Order: sequence, then C-alpha cells, then structure tokens
Amino acid sequence: MSKHTPLSDLRKSYEQGTLEEHDSASEPSRQFEAWLSQALERGLPEPNAMTVATVGEDGRPSTRPVLIKGCDARGIVWYSNYHSRKGRELEVHPFAALQFHWVEMERVVRIEGRVEKVSAEESDAYFASRPLAHRIGAWASPQSEVIDGRSTIVSRAAEYGLKFGLNPPRPPHWGGYRLVPDYWEFWQGRSSRLHDRIAYRLQADGSWTRQRLAP
Repeated sequence: MSKHTPLSDLRKSYEQGTLEEHDSASEPSRQFEAWLSQALERGLPEPNAMTVATVGEDGRPSTRPVLIKGCDARGIVWYSNYHSRKGRELEVHPFAALQFHWVEMERVVRIEGRVEKVSAEESDAYFASRPLAHRIGAWASPQSEVIDGRSTIVSRAAEYGLKFGLNPPRPPHWGGYRLVPDYWEFWQGRSSRLHDRIAYRLQADGSWTRQRLAP
C-alpha cells in the first residue's frame, strides 16, 4: 500500500488574487458575470458546473452538481426532471443554495434564494436546443428512482428513440428552475487563511447591501 500525506496535513497556500470592497461590483449579478467570464476565458474545466442544495420534508439536506443554463436580472436557471429528488424537495421547500467552486482561480461563489419553475415556453425552447440523445434521455430516465441495472435505462432510451424519432417533445415532467437570489457571497482565497469574503444581501426596497465577512 502506498503512503499518502495524512489528510490533516494537506494544506494549500492561496495566492491567486484579491477581492476588495472597492473592486467589487455594486450589484452581485455583475460581480458573478465578471468572475464567470474570467473562468470561461481561462478555459477552466466545467466552469458552468454548480452544486445545488435542497432540503427534504424530513429536514435532511442533499446536494448534487448541475449545469447553469442562464443568468440574468431574474436569477439563475438550470434544467432537470421535476420528479427527481431535488424536484420533489423543491416542491415542498422552494428554497435552495447554489455553489460554484473555481479551484484553479481559488474562488467560490455561494447563492441563496427562492426557487420557481421557468415558463413552459422557456423550457420548450431550451429542450429543443439540446442534442437528440439528451432529449431522448429526458424521457428514458426516471431520475432518482431505483432501477434494475444499466440495461434498463439503455432499453428505455431505445424504446423512446423508436417512438419519437428525430423530434421528441419535451416531457411534461422535465423543465427549468430559476433561483431568485436574496443572498450572494464571493470568496477569494488569500494567504495565511485570511481570505476575502464579500456578501450581498437583498433589502426590502430591492437594493443590495455589500459587507465584508470574517474569513
């Protein structure tokens, strides 16, 4: 058995950048767009990947990675199966937290807020833009349910492929979610664990307060 450094001894010095109040945008969505653009420009692996955290009826949290598919003044959008675990949990507790972690840039963005479904028109438009295999997969996968084996899902995909051909419609159980943020936090790694953390909180009048948090 090979020897490894004990987990308790694993450390990293963060030296990539800084985040000062005067350098951060007055609106959190603008700050996010700037950081996401930089992650895309640097060609980071899956810079559009984010973790979505939801809470079930029993109070247990759960997380899973998804891909952001839209960001504007209304919020952040992703698409999924409405009958999946996250879909069922959002039906009961329509609030979630998102996290982006761009390791190579030593940056984390956390976002919290209310979640709503996007319009049917938005879901239809995005579904039609997906590769054919992905559209068939949306029909074939009873997401989060127990299945007998991989052959089950492969067989279902073949069946729906024959049924719909090149033009599968959007399944009624599949569509978009939009998180409407009321809290954003931007974390920039710094040396000596004195990291930069800038938080934005939505106020009753629609404005944002910007505050520095202790690392």
